[in-house]
Amino acid sequence: MAKRTAIIDIGSNSARVVIYEKTSRYGFHLLCEQKSKVRIGEGAYNNGGYLQPVGINRAYEALKSFKETIHRYKAHKVIAVATSALRDAPNQKEFINMIKQQLAISINVIDGKKEARFGALAASNLLPISDGISIDIGGGSSDLALIQNGKIIDTYSLDLGTVRIKELFFDKYDSIDTARKKAKAYIKDVLKNLPDSFKSHLSIGIGGTTRAIGKGIMKTNNYPLDKIHAFRYSFKKHKSYLKDISKQSFKDLKKFHIKKSRYDTIKEGSLIFYEILKHIEATEVITSG
Repeated sequence: MAKRTAIIDIGSNSARVVIYEKTSRYGFHLLCEQKSKVRIGEGAYNNGGYLQPVGINRAYEALKSFKETIHRYKAHKVIAVATSALRDAPNQKEFINMIKQQLAISINVIDGKKEARFGALAASNLLPISDGISIDIGGGSSDLALIQNGKIIDTYSLDLGTVRIKELFFDKYDSIDTARKKAKAYIKDVLKNLPDSFKSHLSIGIGGTTRAIGKGIMKTNNYPLDKIHAFRYSFKKHKSYLKDISKQSFKDLKKFHIKKSRYDTIKEGSLIFYEILKHIEATEVITSG
């Protein structure tokens, strides 16, 4: 790692940059973190996966801002990765070339299995776990890793993301019940592709959706601490909480203690999370910050 390294993550829903400073051979600390809700995948899932102008423009402006931040902090190296939305986009090369030419940022599109592995590595290093299945729910995909005895045994990427489900179902139907029913059938069908070995009583929730759900459960139960990292809860005890979120209108989400910034995709995210937890036979969830 260079003395100061900037890492950019371009997801389907949001993009962020973090800048680290190396302090020793294996040590580093966080200097800066910046996040933008670019939703680069907006409109893509109803248009053959093609990135649309609205998402491209937002992503460009966010990356331009990130570049200014990187310059201000004098980072010596920049690593930029993109995930599901760019992975699926037939016009990904056009976007990548534009960013390279105009902002001098080289983007590396990583596959879902690698994305799942990175998430699992972080969780297994920072949480008191030896066995479990990490679940990283993003805007375009949900990436899972099977962890046994502290080692990553297998990874799998599912085409189940909050923005994907929102555009394919919840934005398409006026009735929440109809949208939910069709989305649920789609999710269950995709889950059939998951290898049978992906079974565990413990699930590790990664990403904004699972953090939002964890925080909501904390507040619902008047949990005395405000630390989401390593927060555990029983899936069986909170099944109805997860299931009911996906049935609500925007105005009714407040009673679930969900942040307003999460209202637009939390119904889709909770439905995905609920169905995955059921499928892998999880009984407990631990949330990664």
